[in-house]
This record gives sequence, C-alpha cells and structure tokens, in this order.
Amino acid sequence: VGLKNFQRIFSTPAALTAIRNTFEINLSRMIFEFPVPILLALLLNDMRGKRVKRIYQTIYTFPHFLSWIIVSSIVSDFLSNGGAVNTVLAMLGFERINMLSDPGLFRPLLYFTHNWKEMGWNSIIYMAAITAIDPSLYEAATVDGANRLQKTWHVTLPGIQATIVTLFILTVGRVMNAGFEQIFYMQNAAVKSVSDILDTYVYSITFQSTPNYGFSTAVGMFKAIINLTLLLTANLVVKKLN
Repeated sequence: VGLKNFQRIFSTPAALTAIRNTFEINLSRMIFEFPVPILLALLLNDMRGKRVKRIYQTIYTFPHFLSWIIVSSIVSDFLSNGGAVNTVLAMLGFERINMLSDPGLFRPLLYFTHNWKEMGWNSIIYMAAITAIDPSLYEAATVDGANRLQKTWHVTLPGIQATIVTLFILTVGRVMNAGFEQIFYMQNAAVKSVSDILDTYVYSITFQSTPNYGFSTAVGMFKAIINLTLLLTANLVVKKLN
C-alpha cells in the first residue's frame, strides 16, 4: 500500500498523542533517571569500608530482580485509596488522594519507581569504570591538598567520562522506547492521556481491537527509524564536541 500506513500515523490523533508522550517521558527520563546511577556510584565509591559498601550495593541492586508486575502491585498497595499512604493520611485527618489516577502524579511516579528499581543495577558499570582509575591520581590529588569533593570532580568524573558518554549515546538511541512493561502495568484509563506511548499504542491496536498488522508494523518501523537517526546524531555530536 505504499506510504498509506505511514501517512495514517500522522493523521491519527491517538498515534500523535502516543508519539508526544513517548518523547516527553523519555526526555524527562534523561533528566531524572540517567544521572541517578552515576551519583549512586560516586557515593558508594566514597564510602569507607568494603563490607559496608557491598551491603549497600546489594540493597540497591536487589529491586532490579523484581518484575514490574510485582513493583506495580507494591505501588498499588501503598498508593491506592485503601493503601498504606492514604490510610495514614486519613488517620491524621487529611483527605485521601487518588494518586494512581492523577495524571499530574503519574509521570513523577514512573521516574521514582524506575530509579528505585534500576539505579543500583545501572550503577554497576560506573562502579567498574571507577575501579579502573589509576589510584596514583588520587594520591597526587591528596598531596596537592584536594578534598573528597575535589577528587570526585577532578579525578573520578573525568576517569569515567568515556563510560558516561557511551551510555548517554545508547540512551539517546532508545528515546522512542519509553518503558513498555513499566507503563503497561502501572497505567489505567484515568491517566491514559499522559501515559499512552508508542509501545502501548501498538499493543492496543494489535491485541485489544481488530488487528491491523500493516499499520502496527509501520508504527514499529517509524519508531526504529527515529531511534537510529537519534543514535547516529548523538554519536556525531559527541565526536564533534570531544
């Protein structure tokens, strides 16, 4: 059918909403999620005592091994109208807040739960990069009178710069993948206007209505082309800058 299915993407309001939500959610993820594992790795690296460091690293890494359906159930138990948070609010004399059905709270909840679940796991690669830094650089910084913050800024961060840049390029290349599993299990009809992304949109038009595999495939290909374009662009820009 030529470009008919691709033209349909830009003439379907639901598809345009999904594209906008995908971009907005992923750009916000770069701001609120991408730096968190780096900060956690820097904090763990600054801790004294290997045993304590390993304990904290295990605690932060453990949530990664929970599936999103379990995490969404935990969130629901805590934040639903009859959940722990609203029960405490009611006991204190405050009104209950329907947090899971509030469009304004849905995206912050996405970022918070993703950081809680994945920041420990994602920090491992930064921890590995930090261990590869030459210890003599820290010794030289100590001789020069640098404090712990200055060592982090002038030694640790430059030492893991290549790792940060590489992972940032890969993150940009996934900008059209806003986290299907997390959003699929956490969204509901009340927040669909701010939570429906391309992946959930393709799922709904393929499995929850009369399937149109040509259109679904066109949406998937459109997403892949945008990801590839952004990946190559980010790589080119980084090479120009550094």
